[in-house]
Amino acid sequence: MAALRRTLHLASLAAGTRRTVAGSLAGSCLADRSLWDKLHAQPRQGSVRTFDWFFGYEEAQGLLLPLLEKSWAACPPRVLDVGCGTSSLCPGLYTTCPHPVDVLGVDFSPVAVAHMNSLLEGGQGQTPLCPGHPESSLHFMQADGQNLQPVASSGFFQLVLDKGTWDAVARGGLPGAYQLLAECLRVLSPQGTLIQFSDEDPDVRLPCLEKGSQGWTVTVQELGPFRGITYFAYVVQGSD
Repeated sequence: MAALRRTLHLASLAAGTRRTVAGSLAGSCLADRSLWDKLHAQPRQGSVRTFDWFFGYEEAQGLLLPLLEKSWAACPPRVLDVGCGTSSLCPGLYTTCPHPVDVLGVDFSPVAVAHMNSLLEGGQGQTPLCPGHPESSLHFMQADGQNLQPVASSGFFQLVLDKGTWDAVARGGLPGAYQLLAECLRVLSPQGTLIQFSDEDPDVRLPCLEKGSQGWTVTVQELGPFRGITYFAYVVQGSD
């Protein structure tokens, strides 16, 4: 958890008026929805419209776009960002992917979902987001990652993203984190890919993923360092 606290500290320094809230997260239960409602309700500085823990879409696109290229036969591939918060991942995929892609961001915070819908639609005098391909789509939905039954049927998505969501849920206990993982794998196509982005050490995360992803292939690759911290992409894949 020392790495998580370092990340929260760096995020708080970058977040301006969010400093007090972000600094308090290190000693809080990150599985508490009211905590995230409070965070996402904080005013944003200037033209900043998204807020990312760890890193944003710009740093992740080199990994994500090649994966989507392999999924274009799905026409278009469907992507789920579970615990999307107000991250730039979903908007980044939607606005920069040169081929059709259907992107869905879900979060249990209604405040985060309302903000992202406003961002998508161009609320508060902002310009609506423009897709990178005219057939692409982007939606946001309030849902709990530990119960994705209202979101999709089994095997629906070709790519599922989790940027820090396991980390937050695990603060409430590993059973909740394993339930999150089970739901992500349930809605993932048998040939699909789940990526967990985290700063947690592979010696800690890999045994958990291997235990909860039996029948899937689990690998890890190093990302960064970004802002002085090394991150990891934990990749869970089905058979080709």
